[in-house]
Amino acid sequence: MSYQSPISPGISWYEATVGERPEYPPLDGDKQVDVVIIGGGFTGLSAAAHLAQAGVNVALIEAHRFGDGASGRNGGQLGTGQRAWPEELEQELGFTRAKALFDLGEEAKAHLLEFAETNGIEIDYVPGQMSVAHKARYVDEYRAHADIMRERFSYPHISFMDARETAERLGSPRYFGGTRDTGTGHIHPLKLLVGTARVAASAGAQLHEQTKATNVRSEGGGVQVTTPHGTITAEKSLIATNAYGGALEPKTAAHLMPIGSFIATTAPLGADSPVLPGGESVDDSRFVVRYFRKSNDGRLLFGGREVYSNGDPKDIGSQIRRQITEIYSSLADVEITHAWGGYVGITMPRKPFVREVMPHVIAAGGYSGHGIMLSNFTGKLYAETVCGNRVRLKLLEEFDIPPFPGGRLFRHALLFLALNWYALRDRI
Repeated sequence: MSYQSPISPGISWYEATVGERPEYPPLDGDKQVDVVIIGGGFTGLSAAAHLAQAGVNVALIEAHRFGDGASGRNGGQLGTGQRAWPEELEQELGFTRAKALFDLGEEAKAHLLEFAETNGIEIDYVPGQMSVAHKARYVDEYRAHADIMRERFSYPHISFMDARETAERLGSPRYFGGTRDTGTGHIHPLKLLVGTARVAASAGAQLHEQTKATNVRSEGGGVQVTTPHGTITAEKSLIATNAYGGALEPKTAAHLMPIGSFIATTAPLGADSPVLPGGESVDDSRFVVRYFRKSNDGRLLFGGREVYSNGDPKDIGSQIRRQITEIYSSLADVEITHAWGGYVGITMPRKPFVREVMPHVIAAGGYSGHGIMLSNFTGKLYAETVCGNRVRLKLLEEFDIPPFPGGRLFRHALLFLALNWYALRDRI
């Protein structure tokens, strides 16, 4: 019987195609290390791998299995730079800092691809990503963005597409224009995650699945993390639970909110399908963004439905099929072979939340849908911090991330109202 995650609905196409997915034993008794990491997604496993490679004695605990959260169940698109366009960051932060953040994002992309190649991790990388406008009034912004990226941020890989080129490259006339980025692409995220865990374990990191952190506290110049299987004492700790942290640490919980995102995969479309003939991934201009791409065996992998309440939707596949049909009417009767979901961590301004939340304890998350590159690289930057260089992590720590309004009691209700208002605007 296929393993079903207890925290994320559905069996993903990634799980069906990842190959061997090793299991790691639960913690068994008390342990003392240099660094303890809570959370076995991209951030935590990347930090563990880089720390262990640097000779640091590190232990990592995960409440379920590696890949059960967003790191193993996302859309697989890398993107470019930060989540916000560089010109938007420039208006807010000035050119110098916006350029530094853009460069950091580009280094994150290069690091991810280099890490996979160096360590022999086959991630099914396919180059090319298109960002497309679902309303005609947005087209001029995309045209200007391509010019700004080339002329101001020295990024030559983005070009503007008019409506005709967009329709040809998508295989659909649904969108009005957009940009094509040949300097990025898409991957099989669970293969990257499984491979990163192997690298960490091979380097000496102590990895423990099925080990839930029930308490973390800073005392006596160090940190103690309590679990049902024992207590880990360390000099430092990284909380990398992202959307699945619950109330483990109150500052993180106040600044980071989980939202559900759901994906479905079709049967292979065939070599003669007009859908995405160039193999690029796609994201659109909706606030509730739709994102899709073709897998290496020719399936359409489509994500788009978000849920802002605590419950999982019923019949994910049929709901995603309706969104597919809006773009590709010929796929109205296509077979849906896999449908799944997971929760991603967002912040109010959709920028990462990286903070020292108590002495010797740093929390990182809230990548807001732009996490494949940034989460892996944030793990590396945390390892740099432990080894004495906090300069680059500070670029993310300095983001102004306000807490969600409403406190623990009302913030979910307020977020539900606000985000559904924006979702309504997508249709107007």
